[in-house]
Amino acid sequence: MTNPILTIRNLTKRFGGNTAVSAIELDVMPKETVAIIGPNGAGKTTFYNMVSGRMLPTEGRIALDGTDITGLPPHKISRLGVSRSFQINNIFPEMTVQENVEVVLSAYHGHSRRLFNIASRNTAVQQEAGELLDRLAIKTLADQRAEVISYGDKRLLEIAMVLATRPKLVLLDEPTAGMTPDETRRTTALIRKLASSGDYTFLITEHDMEVVFNLADRILVMHRGEKLFAGTPEEVKHHPDVRTAYLGEEEDEEQEAEA
Repeated sequence: MTNPILTIRNLTKRFGGNTAVSAIELDVMPKETVAIIGPNGAGKTTFYNMVSGRMLPTEGRIALDGTDITGLPPHKISRLGVSRSFQINNIFPEMTVQENVEVVLSAYHGHSRRLFNIASRNTAVQQEAGELLDRLAIKTLADQRAEVISYGDKRLLEIAMVLATRPKLVLLDEPTAGMTPDETRRTTALIRKLASSGDYTFLITEHDMEVVFNLADRILVMHRGEKLFAGTPEEVKHHPDVRTAYLGEEEDEEQEAEA
């Protein structure tokens, strides 16, 4: 049997007397896309921050490919193969789209940031950057400054930069947040294509349920810091507790029946 790429056991975070995340357990299998959803205050961001090393768990264990990464700083977790995108764009606006990817590739391959101008002329780095931009359907923007491209394209550029680190596990934090409907559809299709390639394992948080149901193989639903339910998109759609706590459908249906 294939072992999980990510194993989480009893993951808990307390702030004083408040418990933000309580005893979460999760396995993510290689090449799988798992979504974490829940209403505001469910603990999703705290959960993500612990997995990526930005926050120290109070209790519990996080393992990547069997290696304990609990409490390691973000840069060490990144080197072990976990790469994360953020809700806020994390790009170099003064550089071109191509250069943004090249600087990440240069760092990944061990080139000094000080020597970036030399490293960027490396044919292999240029070719790899171009291939990543092509996979994200933004290669036509390669020579444009990152600050002038559309918001949706900036999010895709950030994903290209995340993939440039050749991660074992990709954490996407609200990948379609702030996008127009057209940008959301385009981004969803591209992430789905990346996932179906079999080259990547995704752990995502996302507020748009249509995006979640289109991308996820499995969904973990959090509520008030706890695991409410975990299952396939179809199971989540029809679970009464999820509908009441998050989707709100059950209450709406009851109100309509009473009316």
